Amino acid sequence: MEQAQQRAGAGGQDAPAPRDGEDGRSGTALELLVHGVGGTTPAEMLDDPRTVRVTGDHIAAVFRRAEDADAESRPEDYRGRPVPEAYVWCNLTSGNGTRALWLLLLPFMVVNLAHWMRPSARGRTRTVRLYGLLVRLAGLTLTVLLVAGACEVALDLVAWQCAGTRACAERHSWLGFLSPVTSDGGWWSTPGRRLALAAAVPAALAGLLWYLSLRTWRAYESQQPMDREDGPGDGHGAAPGNGHGVAPEEGQGTAPEEGQGTAPEEGQGTVPGEDPAHTALGRPGFWYGRRLVARLRAAHTAAALLTVAAAVGAPAARFDRRPGEPALLDTLGWLLMAALAAGAVVVVAVVCRRGRSERHLDRELDRRLVRHLPLAALALFVLALLYGAWSRPGWSSAGRLPGDMTFGGIVLVQGLLVVALAVVAHLLHRSRPDARAAIRGLGGPAVAMLACALGGVMSGGVAQRVSDWLDGTGTSIDGPPVLLTWQASVIPPLLVVVLLLCAALARHTWRLARAERDDIESDHPGEAGDPGRTRRIALTRALATLTDRAPLLIAIVSATTLLLGAGALVGALTTDRAPADAARGTYAVVHGAAETAQALGSWLIGLGFILFVTWGRRAYKDASARRTIGILWDVGTFWPRAAHPFAPPCYAERAVPDLTWRMATWTRATGGRLVISGHSQGSVLAASAAWQLEPSARKRVALLTYGSPLERLYGRWFPAHFGPAALGSLHEEVDCWRNLYRTTDPIGGPMRLPGDPGPDVDRAPLKDPLTYGRTELHPLPAPILGHSDYQADPAFAEERRRLLARLRPDVPGPRQTGRAPSVPAADGGTTGNC
Repeated sequence: MEQAQQRAGAGGQDAPAPRDGEDGRSGTALELLVHGVGGTTPAEMLDDPRTVRVTGDHIAAVFRRAEDADAESRPEDYRGRPVPEAYVWCNLTSGNGTRALWLLLLPFMVVNLAHWMRPSARGRTRTVRLYGLLVRLAGLTLTVLLVAGACEVALDLVAWQCAGTRACAERHSWLGFLSPVTSDGGWWSTPGRRLALAAAVPAALAGLLWYLSLRTWRAYESQQPMDREDGPGDGHGAAPGNGHGVAPEEGQGTAPEEGQGTAPEEGQGTVPGEDPAHTALGRPGFWYGRRLVARLRAAHTAAALLTVAAAVGAPAARFDRRPGEPALLDTLGWLLMAALAAGAVVVVAVVCRRGRSERHLDRELDRRLVRHLPLAALALFVLALLYGAWSRPGWSSAGRLPGDMTFGGIVLVQGLLVVALAVVAHLLHRSRPDARAAIRGLGGPAVAMLACALGGVMSGGVAQRVSDWLDGTGTSIDGPPVLLTWQASVIPPLLVVVLLLCAALARHTWRLARAERDDIESDHPGEAGDPGRTRRIALTRALATLTDRAPLLIAIVSATTLLLGAGALVGALTTDRAPADAARGTYAVVHGAAETAQALGSWLIGLGFILFVTWGRRAYKDASARRTIGILWDVGTFWPRAAHPFAPPCYAERAVPDLTWRMATWTRATGGRLVISGHSQGSVLAASAAWQLEPSARKRVALLTYGSPLERLYGRWFPAHFGPAALGSLHEEVDCWRNLYRTTDPIGGPMRLPGDPGPDVDRAPLKDPLTYGRTELHPLPAPILGHSDYQADPAFAEERRRLLARLRPDVPGPRQTGRAPSVPAADGGTTGNC
């Protein structure tokens, strides 16, 4: 195996590039397979139980069949056939049991997705930067919200209310040492010391988030991609332009950033002479977010610690302002609050200044900022604990902890940020309209709204459940802030809207399935009809179209969430009472609806919290459940952590450089050409890796995608990076590209390239099932495959054979400048001539 690894890596950066025909190896071709979501095994991908790892580690690696381990030394054995390799990356998203902790990071992952969903733009540099800034600020509010929720539970409900109330403290004996009554005035029984002790819980949460981010940062963001200036090439030189062979994205300029010279902001800006059709995914530093994540991690960690410090110090400072209290403590309180406010300003400033360059590998690290900002926040946190724990005779806890309107302020800021983000997204979309863009370019604001709602439900749900657990009678403590009760009460109306939407979609799907029956029967003339089988095929096709209606569903749910959240905020601020109490004295139907919504909302939040904990516990112990969570991360963690450092790590920052290195070293070492074959999410990784290659190497690559969400999902939801112009440029730059899809596939779809870019990319939809009824060749009913097992279709082997036939040692095959002539396909459709 080690010999195979050495041979596979023979084309390192120091090796000279062989010319075509040199060493007799130039004709060797490579077929690189990349699996999709959920993962698979090398044996299944290579169709051979005997496989060896030729490069990589236990997390992500390239495998070959045992008989192909030394293929480089036997090029004569591979004339007319490729060397098959499989890149297995599933462990990047579904590893050990600690991955279950990533469920806590779900809102952060969703808001990070919103960052990359901005519309495609032209000549809107400042507007694009404003979009990224607003999303990063929304991500910062989510960190503050989560930590504030932990403070609400530990400081307010437990330490302030329950420990300060005799009935509640006696019911929970473990709180006895904190109660002034049951401990007979013990040292920990004063309110300030109780708060200081309870602050360990949210501080531990902040530490956990920092640790998870640091650990994954070292494993993912610190994996250095290939540098085109000193990395392996193919000996054919670089393309003119920016010196890296890749043109930056659509008109988005460079701006000086923190003394580093020119550092573009989020892949934006126009540089004269550069092609705006290229995507930012081709920039050398796109998949190297080490510096950015470190900066954001320092800022968010500091924000979390400052939030806990304010929760401890603000009640004490408020008490010290009363007449007759010591002037020294009052002065110290003002100084502490001023220092916390200054720290908050610094945190916001750091978040606003992104500080990352994508036009080159940004190897710098803001070490002083990364080290000193969290340490300064930690120092203020310790000072707040000392200040709050100071002895204050006569101070007692009553009612809710002062500052419960913090949640109202966070919700208000989040709502304003989402509205501003929607305005900015609309302006960007209008500058370069894209009819296929999800929600007319408003996909990012809609998803950001859902991220804020998830954060509110998670933090509010925990507070609601803990309050119900502490106060079994419902009379001993006041419970969580009124706003959280209002937010829980709007969940039932939101579920009603969702159920109505689901009913409408079900009706539309049923009607579409009926319409599909006639088409299915016409596709199989002369065969005996089977009504049951026809219904199953029609229903599968109809259900597959639901993916295309997801934007409508998310748009309505997001808008409803925004309106209901605004109503909850107004109701809490104007009444300062729970919905049932506020509706008392009104019409009986209104009061009954308010009581029902409040009770049902509290029950639903509790149920959701229990399910969340149960799922996390099961995922920690059960590998199969952890694999299911891994599929969720496959889709949600493709993008770098540009908006939130506590989001689950971006596996593509490891997978894309892996694939790029493998393709570049192969073309350099052998002078050969290769086909990269990607299924589902693997096709997204394959396309991203192709963009990272030198243009001359890209011309030696053929692309085969099947079940691919490149246009159907990524092109619609991330138009700035996978829009029509970007996919069109990829088609022009690779040697050839063929795409397979089925009408029964809910994920994969056609590429829909604009204009007349040359040879067809999309093959006619594959038949599914392969045969309608029983035949001599298929005596048993053929299964409906949907998104799986594309290799079972003869069309897959045909397209693969056509692409491999182009892998010649001299020059790429001819590309048509107009529409390629169609060739009859095995399934009755047509294929383009690559």
